[in-house]
Amino acid sequence: MLNLDGKVALITGASRGIGAAVAGALANDGVRLGLGSRSGDDLGIAGAVARPCDVRDSASLNALVGATVDRFGGLDILVINAGVGAYGPFLDLPDDQLEEMIDVNVKGAIYSVRAALPHLLRSEGADIVTIASEAGRRGLPFEVVYCASKFAQVGLTRALDHELREHGVRCTNICPGGVATEFAMGRGRTPGMPQLAGMMKPEDVAETVMFALTRPRTHRILEVAFRPVTETSWG
Repeated sequence: MLNLDGKVALITGASRGIGAAVAGALANDGVRLGLGSRSGDDLGIAGAVARPCDVRDSASLNALVGATVDRFGGLDILVINAGVGAYGPFLDLPDDQLEEMIDVNVKGAIYSVRAALPHLLRSEGADIVTIASEAGRRGLPFEVVYCASKFAQVGLTRALDHELREHGVRCTNICPGGVATEFAMGRGRTPGMPQLAGMMKPEDVAETVMFALTRPRTHRILEVAFRPVTETSWG
């Protein structure tokens, strides 16, 4: 089991939900953190670099990465977590929601890697972890554009694995099913919907991220897919 104490990680979408849970788990293991979110919340984590960051804006990501590297001297881990979703019939999806999912989930993931990779390549052992989704592994009704954006994330990370393995950068897709967070509230989810009770918790995803990051450097986890037992199997 790899010791992460003293490593430097950058997390996008870090202010709540899965991002906040991953940040807490990493901080508990002694990882120094750069936290990017629209609010710029530092989550009360001592010493963390926290900045407002819109992943649709490459300059915003470059500023976050630069501030993190300036503070800690390098970067070892990138967690691509910022994401948005909307559920409903394909033809009913408003253009602004379609564009936001593509911009945040697809362009945001690409811009995050481009900003962080020069520094990750200087690490003695780096990781890129993408919080993708089961929706990035199989097509689902009423999630058409969200699925498309998550398929793009999965493909990005798989391709990066081929390109970066020889440089010591491991690339992992984490693909959870339903997780009970603020995600997509008002866009197909409602606070009182009964399905939330059977979903996983953000901490469940954080635990899986920690498993991938703490594997010995002699091997890598390419993809972890997991779902709550209340969720239908799609094949």
